[in-house]
Amino acid sequence: MTSAELESASRLRATQYFVTQRPWLDLYGVNVRPVAPFSSLRSKQLVDTALIHRCLPDELLFEIFSKMSPYTLGRAACVCRKWRYTIRNPVFWRNACLRAWQINGVAENYKILQSIYDGSWRKMWLLRPRIRTDGLYVSRNTYIRAGVAEWKITNPVHIVCYFRYLRFFPSGRFLYKNSSQKVKDVVKFLNFRSAKTDCVFAGQYTLSEDKVEGALLYPGLRPTVLRLRLRLRGTMPGANNRMDLISLVTSGVNDAEASGPADDILGVVEGWQEDETHNPDVPAISHKRGLTPFVFVQFDEVETSVLNLPVDKMDYFVTG
Repeated sequence: MTSAELESASRLRATQYFVTQRPWLDLYGVNVRPVAPFSSLRSKQLVDTALIHRCLPDELLFEIFSKMSPYTLGRAACVCRKWRYTIRNPVFWRNACLRAWQINGVAENYKILQSIYDGSWRKMWLLRPRIRTDGLYVSRNTYIRAGVAEWKITNPVHIVCYFRYLRFFPSGRFLYKNSSQKVKDVVKFLNFRSAKTDCVFAGQYTLSEDKVEGALLYPGLRPTVLRLRLRLRGTMPGANNRMDLISLVTSGVNDAEASGPADDILGVVEGWQEDETHNPDVPAISHKRGLTPFVFVQFDEVETSVLNLPVDKMDYFVTG
């Protein structure tokens, strides 16, 4: 089946969806009637007493919903029954899915839709592992460093806190930064226009089921490649707001394999063993510390995130 045929079948399914009968609503009595969703094919006109629905045409309401993100649509669906029925339109979720998994291609996404998710774009959005691009994944790490002893009486220690930041893009690229700065101060630097002094590094990633593999190149006199393996999960269906860091390995590459960040470094290290290095001056090191899970923070929540609090208060909110 070609992509055009799949598209036609999807539109037919969306049209049939709107005329689905809901006989269980009759159990509430004759005074309770279902609210007609957008583009309903019912011959009998249903009167909606809500002011916003009497003043706002259905076509304009549909256009507003089409501009919203899927997470905003989820909130809007809680407003009333008409909005809920309208937002269940498969067109919204189809567009969201095709944008989220654009690397796979349209034909491959349609095959997965029919074979795994019973032709439901909304079900696919909720159940299929997906890397979120509307914010940052943040990993907070702490360690204890011994301080300078005073008068040989006390042995002070310092709690050092630093963060790993990941920002993913639908094109298959991501940005990485290590910093002690809070998320509200770092978010403005995590873009491809950032200067070298901001220490933001770009790399490539792939997603296979719930496994994420990424690689980036640290440029310099001794080029070093950083390889990441992560597992994607969520605290609720469709959230995809956690990432477990399975392994973090640094190793060396030679100049013939990679000369700059623009190279396909993920393709270079594909198939490498964990202890493999191609530069004897840069041994392969598998890091066992600083592997705390990543927490997702949306862009509109970076200013109010608990990750901006001091270390002692942050521990209370995270563990309490």
